[in-house]
Amino acid sequence: MNILTEDTKATILLCGILGKKRTINPLTQTEYTRLVHWLINAQLRPSSLLNPEYIKDAASGAGLDEKRINSLLNRGTQLGFAVENWQRNSIWVISRSDKDYPARYKQHLKDKAPPLLFGVGDLSLLRGGGLAIVGSRNVDEIGESFTKDAARNCVECKMPVVSGGARGVDQVSMEAALDAGGSSIGIVADNLLKKSIGKKFRKAISRNRLLLISPYHPEARFTVGTAMGRNKFIYAMADFALIVSAEYKKGGTWAGATEELRRDISIPVFTRIDKSVPKGNKKLLDHGAIKWPAIPSAHNLNLILRQAANSFMEKQKQNNMTLFNQAPQMSDQKINKNLSEKKTVADKLKIENRQESNSSPSPIYEAVLPLILHNLDSPLEPDNLAKKLEVQKGQLNIWLKKAVIEGKIKKLIQPVRYTREEG
Repeated sequence: MNILTEDTKATILLCGILGKKRTINPLTQTEYTRLVHWLINAQLRPSSLLNPEYIKDAASGAGLDEKRINSLLNRGTQLGFAVENWQRNSIWVISRSDKDYPARYKQHLKDKAPPLLFGVGDLSLLRGGGLAIVGSRNVDEIGESFTKDAARNCVECKMPVVSGGARGVDQVSMEAALDAGGSSIGIVADNLLKKSIGKKFRKAISRNRLLLISPYHPEARFTVGTAMGRNKFIYAMADFALIVSAEYKKGGTWAGATEELRRDISIPVFTRIDKSVPKGNKKLLDHGAIKWPAIPSAHNLNLILRQAANSFMEKQKQNNMTLFNQAPQMSDQKINKNLSEKKTVADKLKIENRQESNSSPSPIYEAVLPLILHNLDSPLEPDNLAKKLEVQKGQLNIWLKKAVIEGKIKKLIQPVRYTREEG
């Protein structure tokens, strides 16, 4: 039985969904993170908020409504009913303050590590590792066969298979690992309760070979947002990732892979490359993915993947050094001239930012457009693009709107992102 710590009780009260009727919204992850930062600075813990004397200062310090915090923390009765229901269905819950919480999430995701994790299965599997195998829901026979072989290789090397539990590649990889006597970790985006009691997985859970976890409420419904949001949790749980099939610039597999590859420190992401793969698999190579190596023997799969990743990184390093070494040396006079030109352009941008109206894009738009397109080879949020281009967001929005009208870029929603139009 999962015994809740006082920190976890406080975290559930603040962030958890308790019961079907919701009179007040729980804290979002961003809001909870602000609160945690205040607690750390005040040398307090989440459980400290169970003492009413800290609530006023905590709410003020985190920029939150005091009445809302009080209302959330006063849901003790609802918490009791919820925990009883979870435990009756063998569902445990831990928070970021618990010793069992996966260190990988804290290290890899930092502030984006979920405040709560719900799960069914052996907590020791939370140490993670192994290979994340992901791909399309509608995988073909060649892709399915490839997926099964990769999963079986993992089992022979005692590497867990990590996946999302969704139809297609995710389920194929998990079932292949379990059928071969191995272990698997599934990060699910919806209805953990329903999945955990299904015949397909129940036996493996009882034998401590399958762990199902979710950062969402155990009875959460499927949404595109939760499916996209859980991608980072799949990658963060593994040592390596393998993309079996990805549609180009479409779907969760592409979004999850490119999100991971954009991280400053990402796990090695491999992609299957053969004649039958979708365009997205090949395009991921341009984003830093590594071609899945030939596996002559499953005995050293971990070593083979690590060597392939190291070789790839070394090659990238050499390419960058070659480009740098071959670049002509610039004199101090030329460097100063370039800096002066950069300053002039920056000054012009500042003037444009002050003078330009929403209905009248400036002439500098034509000069900036190629830079915008260059940075939009994968979907990007306006805030991130503004930081990359070092311009004000309001100015950037004017240019983005014009580029959308001209058919140069495409606007995506949930969340709002922009990407280059194909062709």
